[in-house]
Amino acid sequence: MDDDVHAFNGLRPRLQKIAYRMLGSVAEAEDIVQDVWLRWHAAARESIENAEAWLVAVTTRVSIDRLRAAKTQREHYAGIWLPEPQITGSAPTPTPEEAAERTDDVSVAFLMLLERLTPEARAAFLLREVFDADYGEVAEIIGKTEAACRQLVSRAKAQLRDERPRYAVPRETHHRLLRMFAHAVERGDFPAINALLAEDAMLIGDGGGKVQSFPKPMVGGRRIAQLFYASSRRYGSEVSVRLVELNDQWALLRFIEGKLESAQSVETDNERIVRILVQRNPDKLARIAAAYANG
Repeated sequence: MDDDVHAFNGLRPRLQKIAYRMLGSVAEAEDIVQDVWLRWHAAARESIENAEAWLVAVTTRVSIDRLRAAKTQREHYAGIWLPEPQITGSAPTPTPEEAAERTDDVSVAFLMLLERLTPEARAAFLLREVFDADYGEVAEIIGKTEAACRQLVSRAKAQLRDERPRYAVPRETHHRLLRMFAHAVERGDFPAINALLAEDAMLIGDGGGKVQSFPKPMVGGRRIAQLFYASSRRYGSEVSVRLVELNDQWALLRFIEGKLESAQSVETDNERIVRILVQRNPDKLARIAAAYANG
């Protein structure tokens, strides 16, 4: 039993990553991994030749089933659905190549993009392109032929290609722009806020029907700047903005009167901000709020 627990715990981070990328929800990913643990605990271990292959397969299949149900629920979601961001940054500092790869496959923007895929296509794409499984493994896991899996992955790549981030922005540049933006928002400096936003910048918000948000994307740098400026004018010194790592890239947490109001994932083009994904749903902010409750 101790060996079984050790084997599962050693693979838990990988299973969590698969489930999170499949669902875009930390809570649902944790629930899936717990479900897989119960199945592992009840399984006839002598019939399992490869523990990792078995656990990855079960995690993926459970995730596909959960995603089918989630897609139905998300069709009736109040407003725009955005993935639940997660705190990262505790791992050892990656190389520039590793950082670019990690950011690309787990960013909030990328997880939102994956929502366009069917559950099977999403699983095949992630297993092949992110987790480096060969097509034989992908086929066995999702129950399709290798040829069918190749087609799923090819179509998924084509669907995502035109919507992937167009700019490769150095981490230091991204951090600098966000730091400048955070300071401008805290000061309520409208010209500075506006100058940091591209003319065609877009803001997308998720309130989950629990807090006020926009039913459709807001487009236009000046309009977005006015929105941030209005909050600064209304709350004054009670607005604070903190730079943190969410989903392996620099992001912003905005606090109003000491409470976490939003988590903001920001895309830039090396010079200005081109898109802000604002998570305001309290349920999706709960873990982050708890982590920063004491400052």
